[in-house]
Amino acid sequence: MNKILLYFAFVVISLTAFACSSSKSELERDYASYVNPFIGTGGHGHTHPAAIVPHGMIQPGPDTRINGWDSSSGYYYNDSTINGFAHTRLSGTGCADFGDFLIMPTVGDKDIRFLGAESQSRSYASTYSHEKEKAEPGYYSVFLDRYGINAEMTATERAAIHRYRFPKSDKAGFILDLDYNIQPQTNLEMDVKVINDSTVAAYKRSAYWAYNQQIYMYVVFSKPFQYTIYSDTVKAGKDKVAQKKLLIDFNTDDNEEVYVKMGISSVDSEGAKKNLISEIKGWDFDKITSEAREKWNNELSKIDVKSSDEDWKIIFYTSMYHANISPNIFTDVDGRYRGMDLKIHSTDPNYPVYTIFSLWDTFRALNPLMSIIEPEMNEAYIRSLLKKGEEGGIVPKWDCAANYTGCMIGYHFVSLVADAYTKGYKNFDMNKAMKAALRAAEYDTTGITPAAPKWIYPYIMPKARYYKEKMGYIPSELENESVAKGLEYAYNDWCISIMADAVGDKANKEKYAGYAKAYREYFDPETGFMRGKKSNGEWRTPFNPRSSNHRNDDYCEGTAWQWTWFVPHDIAGLVNLMGGEDKFAAKLDSLFSVSSKLEGEETSADISGLIGQYAHGNEPSHHITHLYNYVNRPWKTQELVDSVLQNLYSNAPDGLSGNEDCGQMSAWYILNSMGFYQVAPGRPVYSIGRPLFDEAVIHQPSGKDFVIKTINNSKKNKYIKRINLNGKTLSTPFFTHGDIVKGGTLEIEMTDFPVKEVK
Repeated sequence: MNKILLYFAFVVISLTAFACSSSKSELERDYASYVNPFIGTGGHGHTHPAAIVPHGMIQPGPDTRINGWDSSSGYYYNDSTINGFAHTRLSGTGCADFGDFLIMPTVGDKDIRFLGAESQSRSYASTYSHEKEKAEPGYYSVFLDRYGINAEMTATERAAIHRYRFPKSDKAGFILDLDYNIQPQTNLEMDVKVINDSTVAAYKRSAYWAYNQQIYMYVVFSKPFQYTIYSDTVKAGKDKVAQKKLLIDFNTDDNEEVYVKMGISSVDSEGAKKNLISEIKGWDFDKITSEAREKWNNELSKIDVKSSDEDWKIIFYTSMYHANISPNIFTDVDGRYRGMDLKIHSTDPNYPVYTIFSLWDTFRALNPLMSIIEPEMNEAYIRSLLKKGEEGGIVPKWDCAANYTGCMIGYHFVSLVADAYTKGYKNFDMNKAMKAALRAAEYDTTGITPAAPKWIYPYIMPKARYYKEKMGYIPSELENESVAKGLEYAYNDWCISIMADAVGDKANKEKYAGYAKAYREYFDPETGFMRGKKSNGEWRTPFNPRSSNHRNDDYCEGTAWQWTWFVPHDIAGLVNLMGGEDKFAAKLDSLFSVSSKLEGEETSADISGLIGQYAHGNEPSHHITHLYNYVNRPWKTQELVDSVLQNLYSNAPDGLSGNEDCGQMSAWYILNSMGFYQVAPGRPVYSIGRPLFDEAVIHQPSGKDFVIKTINNSKKNKYIKRINLNGKTLSTPFFTHGDIVKGGTLEIEMTDFPVKEVK
């Protein structure tokens, strides 16, 4: 940006006409102005508008509800009251945790009555309106109607600063609610210490999705206060709930500004203090806000898109924003962090460890996206996961605050490694990665950290991996979600075969390449679907391809219609199973044209964003629109990608068709709106779909730009007439990662009718 400004400053001396161009360029470089943090906060997107920086440890923001699926991030757009402002939360997940250290400014007597475990509101909650609410990258503000207080907050990586404008009152103050959580967590320990008349330290240990989450807080107020520590135990049905709150009191003048700054740490109180002192030295709220925005502009500037449609740009840069929230930094400024064994470890502060790895979601598009725009960060994720595997005994599938959650299926760490390595990114120990991959793939319940409770072991290491090895498939009556697990294991094992080849392990290369063919065990040629097979070799009956019983059937958050296509590593093999290209394409046609009706005892809410039985709102479907490219019907891929881009994403609170899932839903949009998608991470090939923008420029770390230019682009021109890569016509709709790395121009000419032979 500085070079651009200097350039225009020079030119304006001799050509005043360029002054307008300079102003326009400066405006366009403020990418953050195209971000709408409210996208996904309605519907079932489960995002939040909290004030955060890229991959920040702390996320100060509004909490509007406690219970239910749509409380996953703590905020839901349709709510009309705010409980206060917590400092930790998840982005777009289907499960919840956190909601730590909620603070609420108050005027008048503090109402801390317990309203019952089912209540969505605390007794001190305030109404608010969206007209008096604002969210931008790194900044959030809202007016609290009940108290007449305007609240603002911003953040650094590990600390936050709030600014509150109070009315005149002799009963002003704050409630610091330690027992507040998102969803009904169990608070195992809570402690608060008032260090002096403006400083507080607190500790909390809770159990929920993370079975042992520990967090410390160090908070400083700009105004001296008096205080009361409130502790109680109340009945909530058959249970007893511990309460602990710090009640802070002071007087305020009219429009008086009171500041609060807070650091957090998973290590100890000293770590929280160091994080705060290091990152926020004074009380300059506007400076911290400006720095947060600058950090976001740096991340968002990695891709430039051009379009006359402002909503498309907002959706794109909001997607870039969501793609850079998680994983989150987990090390303190001094390099200390809590490991998967729940012990304290140290690392180089310049190479932090991360947490919040939703690998079942992100291996599909988010990590491939990072390999393009920020490969060093992707390597850092792999190094973090390797550390976690060493500390806990096995690389986690879903790590939350150094806790194994055992959530979801597969061992997709291997996908990240195989994909990075085949793209030439190797800043990690490949031999360690190979060892970790074999540990994850082979059934062995020993050596898992004793910090993890015994009940979670079958989720960390499911017996499905034993059946895979001993029987060649996973019997449906012996293991839940057998088909989905079997298909994902086959893909994961293909990734391991690539890793084995990289380290010269011929035996494991051949062994795992064999396991990669196991998907064939689940295909029933009579019905044309992947389905459950019992230990006696018979198909499980009855069979209904549109049946769903959420997390309690042969599939995972899906049906046979969606899961039958999960063979990304061997599409040619799947085509052969289905009887050739014509039958494969006809079956694909059926997927997108059959009724969207779901049947079953408890249909999965994750099956959403439906086009026929294609479910864009959940990850197992995300590669399917591109499968037509593999059977010489690219115009159908173009048509369907266009339909998803145009109809299942919007600039609105309900602008996502399913859970955001830590950046995966947005990463799909980023890649496809530029015109391509990677079907099989581990094979560095991109499938071309339908570019949405007139131009997209990927600014690579090497300094070499890769440009996608769309000729004759319009909403009705959704079909490709011609593809040129650096002046050479492509005969098939594919190009490689190496083509991106070298830099250059991909030129795509569009038309309004299907072109069955690209020229």
